[in-house]
Amino acid sequence: MGIIHAFDLSVWQWVCVIIAAFLVGFSKTGISGFLMPVIPILASLFGGKESTGIILPLLIVGDAFALYYYQRHAEWSNIIKLLPWTYLGLIIGVITGSNVNDKQFKLFIAISVILCLIILIYMERKGENFKVPKSAWFYVVMGALSGFTSMIGNAAGSIFSVYLLAMDFKKNGFMGTTAWFFFIINLSKVPLQIFFWHNISFKTFGITIGMIPAIAAGALLGAIVIKKVNEKQFRILIIIMTAAAAVRLLI
Repeated sequence: MGIIHAFDLSVWQWVCVIIAAFLVGFSKTGISGFLMPVIPILASLFGGKESTGIILPLLIVGDAFALYYYQRHAEWSNIIKLLPWTYLGLIIGVITGSNVNDKQFKLFIAISVILCLIILIYMERKGENFKVPKSAWFYVVMGALSGFTSMIGNAAGSIFSVYLLAMDFKKNGFMGTTAWFFFIINLSKVPLQIFFWHNISFKTFGITIGMIPAIAAGALLGAIVIKKVNEKQFRILIIIMTAAAAVRLLI
C-alpha cells in the first residue's frame, strides 16, 4: 500500500492504469484498435490533458516492444511522406491543447475518431473500387491529422490505420510501419508535453516503470493473437474497435 500512496493514486485508479498498460502492450503488437478504450478510461479518471501525460510514457514502452517484433517490416517511404505534415499537426495540437478546456479537449478527440470511422466504413464498402488518392493533399491531410490527434489525445492510431489500410498494407507491413512511425512521433511529443503542458513528471515516469510487466504481458499476448487473425478479420477488428471508441468518447 505504500507504493500506492507514494503516487497519490487510489486502488481503483491503479487497477485502471494496469488495465490500460496491458491494453497498450496488446495494441502495439496485436490489434491496434485496442488502444482506443485506454483513452476514455484514463481521461475519465485523470482528465483529458492530464491523462495524455500518463499514457505517453506507457505508449513509448509499448512502441519498444512493437519494434522488437516488427522492426524489419517497416516501409519507410510511407513514413517519410507523412513526417513533415505530422510535425505540423503536433505543433497545432500543442497550441490548441494550451487554449481549450478539458471538455473541449475530449470533444476534439471524439470528432477525430468519428471521422476515422466514417472513412474506414466507406473504404470497406467500396472494396477493390476504392482508389487511394495520389495527390499531395492526401499526405498533407493524413499527416496533419495524425499529428494533431496524437498530440491532443494519443488518438492518431485510427487515422494512421486509415492511411495504411488505404495503401493496402498487409499485417506485417502494417504493424512494422505503425511501430516505427509512432515510436518517432511519441518520442517527439515528450519535450512538448513537459515544457508546454507540464503534464509529464517523475511521477508519471515512475508509474510507467511500474507498469512495464503489464505492458510486456499485453505485448506477448498481442504478438500471439495477431498471428491467428487473417487479413479480412484484421480489417474488421480495426473498424469495430474504432467504432466502440467513438461511441464511448461521445458518451
